[in-house]
Amino acid sequence: MIFETHAHYDDEAFDDDRDALLSSMQKNGIGVIVNVGASLKSTAAGIRLAESYPFVYAAAGVHPSETAELNEENFAWLREQCLHKKVAAVGEIGLDYYWDEPSHEIQKLWFARQLELAREVQKPIIIHSRDAAKDTYDIMAAHNAGEIGGVVHCFSYSAEMAQEYIKMGFYIGIGGVVTFKNGKKLKEVVEAIPIKRILLETDSPYLSPEPNRGKRNSSLNIPHIAQQIAEIKGMSYDEVIAVTEENARQMYRI
Repeated sequence: MIFETHAHYDDEAFDDDRDALLSSMQKNGIGVIVNVGASLKSTAAGIRLAESYPFVYAAAGVHPSETAELNEENFAWLREQCLHKKVAAVGEIGLDYYWDEPSHEIQKLWFARQLELAREVQKPIIIHSRDAAKDTYDIMAAHNAGEIGGVVHCFSYSAEMAQEYIKMGFYIGIGGVVTFKNGKKLKEVVEAIPIKRILLETDSPYLSPEPNRGKRNSSLNIPHIAQQIAEIKGMSYDEVIAVTEENARQMYRI
């Protein structure tokens, strides 16, 4: 069965058909979905989804672009959510320098705090890093993130950087960009790294793979991603599905 390691079904893009879509997943070969928090609100919504669907798990965390909302009071609330039995990870957390706000210092502060929260609750981390390769890596190294474990989601850096994260003990999240004609860099990453370190993800509702690029994404599109990986790696589609499922179960301890 397909293990979808990163989606956002709490997003308003699914308001019209969320239940019908999620209810169709298992008959279409999607065995497990992790709904990932990006804010305090979406963390709460993701936990509600995980409570409603046996095959859905949640991740609790605040995306770097939303870290201005954090303070000691609501960080204590976030810690409580991380202890929920269906919260499988802390995330998505990290750095995003594409936008100017919040400041890099605020982002780095709450990235470090959430890293240590994950260590405290003994759950893996889901890393978001955009235009911030060096600072992300340096903070993770300084906090011995390899002892925590997790995935660098929606990987957008070089094959060399992917290898450094793998040396640290991390998995690499591969999504729809690998199917794009201009996705050459991510194809090179997939070629360079071991299949045992790859996780399948969509980042739904964003980043639909070809041939559905530009449309709302869902976990039902993962076969397009898996097929592209199979072609790059010279493997069968079924083997890609089986190995990445085992990878995800090991990382999320599900």
